[in-house]
Amino acid sequence: MTVRSNIMKIVQQDDVNFLLTNRIPRRTLTRFTGWFSRIEQPLIRDMSLRIWGLFADLDLSDAKKTSFRSMHDCFTRELRDGARPVESDPAILVSPCDAIVGASGIVEDGQVLQVKGFPYQLDDLLGDADHAAGFRNGTYVTLRLTSSMYHRFHAPYDCRVESVSHFPGDTWNVNPVALKRVERLYCKNERAVIRTRLSGSGHAVTLVPVAAILVAGIRLRFLDITFRPMPRDRQTFQCDAPFRKGEEMGWFEHGSTIVVLAPEGFRLCDGVAEGTTIRAGEPLLRLPV
Repeated sequence: MTVRSNIMKIVQQDDVNFLLTNRIPRRTLTRFTGWFSRIEQPLIRDMSLRIWGLFADLDLSDAKKTSFRSMHDCFTRELRDGARPVESDPAILVSPCDAIVGASGIVEDGQVLQVKGFPYQLDDLLGDADHAAGFRNGTYVTLRLTSSMYHRFHAPYDCRVESVSHFPGDTWNVNPVALKRVERLYCKNERAVIRTRLSGSGHAVTLVPVAAILVAGIRLRFLDITFRPMPRDRQTFQCDAPFRKGEEMGWFEHGSTIVVLAPEGFRLCDGVAEGTTIRAGEPLLRLPV
């Protein structure tokens, strides 16, 4: 058994994993890692990438660049042109990111699931009861990005972004171990609520990127702002930003989660189920007939 296998065997034990990634000074470590990851000294960069590789199956074969200035530069890498073909069918809303599909289904009584047995209120996540009411009997999908995945996210359909609300918050890990132990985790972490209006159909679809521990931060290209989990009040920005299906909207500065919310009538595409892997541009939801 290799050194990497031994390390992973230990770290993947639920109690050890939760202790190492949550029962620590999360915000302090996140600020430090955010600073450290941007160091462009070659020795530090190479050491950081090797250590990262011990804990993640890092595949850079589809990256636009073959070398990186820093670990952060690798985290937020762009892909080669054509690496993520976008489903062109106008009846399909595509995945905004590379991810592992988590909890999904129908919004019932204003609730969605974090994992089985752990519901949370949609108005708690969105911070707006009227906004949440628009998804009564709607469909939700949770998309979890791992640390080694491509961290940029894209428009799931031709749309216009109407507003963005940023909620500062904690930096809990968002892996399955933490999701089973920390109630309302997504509602506690830093997050951005991105309200979009689909072109043509006029449906309101909302994306909720949720940040996490270590290099927490959400960057939205159309606002030219990097949101970070600082102890400030909620901020809302009115927008009128058009996007084509598959066009880049922003990126995470570490692996995390996007919750996709669609109104009643949308349904999951074939093959989209908990535990499956999906890539940006692949079919996620089918629009109402």
